[in-house]
Amino acid sequence: MSHIQQTTDLPSTMRALALIEPNDAIALSELSVPVPSPEGNELLVKVEYVGLNHGDANFAKQGFCKWHYPHVLGHDAVGVVVQANKGVFPGVGARVVWHASLGDQGVLSEYTTVPNYAVSVVPDNVSPADAATLPCSGMTALIALDKLQLSEGDSLFIDAGAGGVGQFAIQFAKQRGATVFTTASKHNHKLLKQLGADVVFDYKDPKLEDKIRRELGPQGFDAVLDCIGGDTTIRNVELMRFCGRIACLNELPKFEQELMFRRAPNIGIVSLGGAWLANSLCAQQKLSFMGNLLLDNAARGEIKLPQIHAVDFTAEAVSAALNKQLAGGFTGKQVVQVSG
Repeated sequence: MSHIQQTTDLPSTMRALALIEPNDAIALSELSVPVPSPEGNELLVKVEYVGLNHGDANFAKQGFCKWHYPHVLGHDAVGVVVQANKGVFPGVGARVVWHASLGDQGVLSEYTTVPNYAVSVVPDNVSPADAATLPCSGMTALIALDKLQLSEGDSLFIDAGAGGVGQFAIQFAKQRGATVFTTASKHNHKLLKQLGADVVFDYKDPKLEDKIRRELGPQGFDAVLDCIGGDTTIRNVELMRFCGRIACLNELPKFEQELMFRRAPNIGIVSLGGAWLANSLCAQQKLSFMGNLLLDNAARGEIKLPQIHAVDFTAEAVSAALNKQLAGGFTGKQVVQVSG
């Protein structure tokens, strides 16, 4: 054990919240499982906070082809390194944040392992709970904006601007000089204006498309961040200029051939989990780089983080929170306090 660095003696077992099998109620079970051991360049992390995402809830209902059950849920984690091989950075005592592999066991457990090259070190002036709001939503927004190749002065339409991805996308798009149009419930319009949105539309307005065209003019959007999918994607392509760019977070609908010829859209698919599923070391390292960018902006106060809704580390509380993710109607980020 001389090559292993660790804080103190660690327990042999730990609590974890797992899915025995996919189910519509998102019923979870609390299990006692062995504490994993880090291998090679892996870190053993004592988990402090886990951020919940819409995707966590969807997969809990439907399952995922790479999962083995019982499956521990959760992908966005913050915690302190408690064990690592000698010479592996960051070392014992560092607080780190990361977005975990979609194909492996999740992070809703007291301890977990993660490759060192996929984590970002949390600055002292960013709280661990705040850091837990960043990975999935923030990284997805950054990947989408990169795919859209925004230039200063571009017009960008962001569907569902009050969601986690939308809030980060608005702020980073303004940093890149875009003019940002977005949709949200009326009670969120003030928030999105504070984040930098130039024009906010009521997504329930029956005359939404007409009002967008009247505000934008005849040219159509240069770029669209499509957060919803389905028929909304078809509508968004109609609102784009010829050869405009659209980044889609969900499964594509069936497009009519005439629409494709008339708009000739450049369609980009955003897949955060693909960094792990493709077994791409470069993409996994990029997750760390994006984490550093998000943390740096948060530390310098250059982005506003979503409001935190605290969730207890129990099967019942997390099940209720995941069902709330799917029901919608709230603004902010649900964060589970595992320890700390």
